[in-house]
Amino acid sequence: MEAEPAPEPGSTSFPSAVNGGKTLEECQTMIQRSLRTPVVKFLLKHLEQSGCGIGDRFIKAINCNKQIAGGYIRGEGILVCGNHMTMQDDVNQVVIHELIHAFDDCRAKNLDWSNCAHHACSEIRAGHLSGDCHFKRELLRGFVKIRGHEQDCVRRRVMKSVISNPYCSEAAAKDAMEAVWDVCYNDTQPFDRAP
Repeated sequence: MEAEPAPEPGSTSFPSAVNGGKTLEECQTMIQRSLRTPVVKFLLKHLEQSGCGIGDRFIKAINCNKQIAGGYIRGEGILVCGNHMTMQDDVNQVVIHELIHAFDDCRAKNLDWSNCAHHACSEIRAGHLSGDCHFKRELLRGFVKIRGHEQDCVRRRVMKSVISNPYCSEAAAKDAMEAVWDVCYNDTQPFDRAP
């Protein structure tokens, strides 16, 4: 059993799976299925076009002790917490979210994950562009709001992630998120390019 990596910015949070989630083998199979979905293929293509192609082991299943679904770690790739996954959609969502972090890391050569504003910006983009805050997902999480649910969800999830960054206090996370919100929320690359 692999140990959980040191806490890193850029992790996606999901509640713990019932009955321990998936085995590493099951999760790795689900990751392979995820690689065939249109959005994942699109993101992989744009990573490659940006000069950041990935290898076969860039996205891997691990068991995690923390209540997270996965994360992106510069130089290591994307980790999906198999023991917290229950269905294919969970894995797809983690992979998409973390690929957006990988894309940000690739295109912004000076991205500093210890900088609260940099971290907040990537989390805003990943939350907004990945579909993490789709109305259906929010409803399943118990958050029901007719108007403005998507931005509220992105803000809530950005705060949760950036606060987990050892370099960012709650106040620093909030200030950073507010400072970069408009620019980062409206930055839709690579989705604003023709496929």
